[in-house]
Amino acid sequence: MSPTELTEVTVREALPDEWAALADLYSEARRAAVPQMPPAVHSDEEHREYYRRHVLEGDEHTVWVAEAAGELLGLAICTPTFLDGLYIRADLKGQGIGSLLLDVVDATHPDGYELWVFESNLGARRLYERRGLVEVERTDGSGNEERAPDVRMARRPGSDLP
Repeated sequence: MSPTELTEVTVREALPDEWAALADLYSEARRAAVPQMPPAVHSDEEHREYYRRHVLEGDEHTVWVAEAAGELLGLAICTPTFLDGLYIRADLKGQGIGSLLLDVVDATHPDGYELWVFESNLGARRLYERRGLVEVERTDGSGNEERAPDVRMARRPGSDLP
């Protein structure tokens, strides 16, 4: 899909039978993001199991997908208070798909939300800062599976406090 074909991008909630395709999109996006992000520590099969639980079984997560012409372009996975992940197909980065997904996350989280982003993922951090998220904590990475330094950011509308 070329950038010119992205004029009809829509965002909707993931369908239960899309869990495998979403897991594959996630796995591919993670591989393409190295070295901005550390390599994933789980296998593609473990990613599929994670998405099967969160999409098919519909726990507290909501998964939003961006699509055009029936193709999945990106996803955002959220809890009521956290953006757990935002992943875009590597060949479509910089086309506004992440911003479109964040529009939906912002609209569905009017009281704000938080997220973790790897310190090394400068592109994502810039996107989140442009969207009004602020840094509230930095860690050395000892608390995440990748053991990579990370930053907790928050969007808190109407607040001057971090």
